Amino acid sequence: MVSSIGPALIVGIAVCTAGVLEITVREHFSGFRSHSTLLAAVPAVALEIALVLAFGAPRNRALLALAVVPVFGVCFWLLRKRFAQARQARLARPPGPRA
Repeated sequence: MVSSIGPALIVGIAVCTAGVLEITVREHFSGFRSHSTLLAAVPAVALEIALVLAFGAPRNRALLALAVVPVFGVCFWLLRKRFAQARQARLARPPGPRA
């Protein structure tokens, strides 16, 4: 029983992550709410996981930051810029008909 907890936990985390990403991407790109930090963290964490799996955990964790922080920064800047555009378009649109 205990040996089957690992795969179930991984699948559960993956499903929750997919659900959260779906909602945050939709809200962010429609200009409703900015989720730049959360969305920029996804590729940064994915890169960190890939580096650790490919090369092993470094003794000095600051080495991971050399690769991860620029990815986070660029993604955050691009996502924030895209949100500002979507927000401007959302505010410029006239309200739809009321039901």
